[in-house]
Amino acid sequence: MNNSFCIAASIQKKAGGIFSCLIALFLLTSCQSYKKVPYLQDSEVVGQVAQQKTLYDARIMPKDQLTVVVSCTNPELAAPFNLTTIGSAGLTTENSQGASQSSQQTYLVDNEGNINFPVLGTLKVGGLTKKEVEQMIVEKLKPYIKETPIVTARMVNYKISVLGEVASPGTFTISNEKVNLLEALAMAGDMTIYGIRDNVKLIRESADGKQQIITLDLNKAETLLSPYYWLQQNDIVYVTPNKAKARNSDISNSTSLWFSATSVLVSLTNLLVTIFKK
Repeated sequence: MNNSFCIAASIQKKAGGIFSCLIALFLLTSCQSYKKVPYLQDSEVVGQVAQQKTLYDARIMPKDQLTVVVSCTNPELAAPFNLTTIGSAGLTTENSQGASQSSQQTYLVDNEGNINFPVLGTLKVGGLTKKEVEQMIVEKLKPYIKETPIVTARMVNYKISVLGEVASPGTFTISNEKVNLLEALAMAGDMTIYGIRDNVKLIRESADGKQQIITLDLNKAETLLSPYYWLQQNDIVYVTPNKAKARNSDISNSTSLWFSATSVLVSLTNLLVTIFKK
């Protein structure tokens, strides 16, 4: 009988040790997992690095669609330099100072970065910002318009795509032509818990058609200083899923598995103790 009690006590002691190890391992895993979830850790790094002195401004690329409106106090002087529009009644009218942007025809930037502008002819706009395009056109209009005209350029097809482990993947049109990586994720409903924060892929096509795939780590605050933090038109952001999601498993199931295994072990220990007591 004494031997039975000794064996039972030994089994119970070992089971308790195994149970403690399982709990410790689970807690350690949870702590390690949590460290991979928050964005922009070590934020003090950003304050130690010199910030950019100029604000980001998108540059025009081939296949961009632009609206360019020339206006001045005398609409008749500006009319030859504006594309014609088709009104609701099917009549052709000229853009003037009061023309709405929704009714304007657009310029399609060709593969060489050029547009065909009324009167002025071929203009090289590829690689320029909107402000630079506006300044260039103002200079070219001086021989035609005595007063300084107002030139307004806009991109109408500035869009980015977000897919992978986000709540609402999709393609988003950016009206102000300026969006950063965190704003893009916010538009897509943010990452799910299964998204790998330190392995976000940015797919970008350069003006010459070359593809780039850049890996960004959103756990690090220094990503804010990356030249890829501000997105260009047609950028694609892909959030990589973690291994648990890839195996069609989730965090709740993994947690349940740990507790189920522990529960089975405790039940088995109690059963063995009961048997040896008899």
